[in-house]
Amino acid sequence: MTGGGEEEQYIMEFISMGPSLKVTAFDPATLREVSIVGDPRASREELSQLAIRKLRYVLNRDKDN
Repeated sequence: MTGGGEEEQYIMEFISMGPSLKVTAFDPATLREVSIVGDPRASREELSQLAIRKLRYVLNRDKDN
């Protein structure tokens, strides 16, 4: 992932949970992680982007506090 001219790297984890897929995004720089639950028929790329968007939101929210 790129943003602001810097290389951003995240660790992604995918876990099947019955009819759903849990996707966890982990930021190794801050040790912060977030999870989403999505449709397993969606592409991993799409689910990854949703989890990363949530992670960035949480990181920005925490930075402001």
